[in-house]
Amino acid sequence: MPRRSKPVVYEAPAGPIPAGRPGVPNPIDIHVGSRMRMRRIMLGMSQQKLGEALGLTFQQVQKYERGTNRVGASRLWDLSNVLDVPITFFFEDMPNDVAGNSPRLRAGLSEEPVPEVDFEPDPMAKRETLELARAYYKIKDPMVRKRVFDLVKAQAKVDTDK
Repeated sequence: MPRRSKPVVYEAPAGPIPAGRPGVPNPIDIHVGSRMRMRRIMLGMSQQKLGEALGLTFQQVQKYERGTNRVGASRLWDLSNVLDVPITFFFEDMPNDVAGNSPRLRAGLSEEPVPEVDFEPDPMAKRETLELARAYYKIKDPMVRKRVFDLVKAQAKVDTDK
C-alpha cells in the first residue's frame, strides 16, 4: 500500500497553513451549501426531491449543504438550473472573513489583505425565516397579508424600543 504524504504547507503571512486540511470543510464551501439549502427550503423542496432531480442521494445533498463535500462546477451548473437561480446566487452575501478563506488567499497568493469583519449570522439562512416567508406568501387575501405584515413590523418596533 502506498504511503500517504503529508499535506502541502505554504508559508502565509499568518504562518503555515495546510493546503486543504482533510476533514475540515472550507468556509466558502459551507457558505455555498447554506445558500443551496436556503433556496431548496424556499422552494419547499426536500433533500430527497433535490437529490432525485440531480441524480444524487439525499445523503449527498446533505453533505453539499453542510459543506462537507465541495460542489464542483458541473454540479453547481445543475443546481442553478434545478433551483432556478443564477450561479452567482450561491456566492452572494458572503462575508469578507469567509471570502478570505479561499485556498488562494490562505496560501498568501493575494497582494491585498482581506479585512477581518465581525458579522452576525444571516437571519435569511434560518429555517424559521424561510418557513415564515413561505407561509406569508401562501396567504391568498392581499388585505390579510398586509395586516400580517403590519403586525410583524409593529411587534418588531415594540421589541427594538424596549
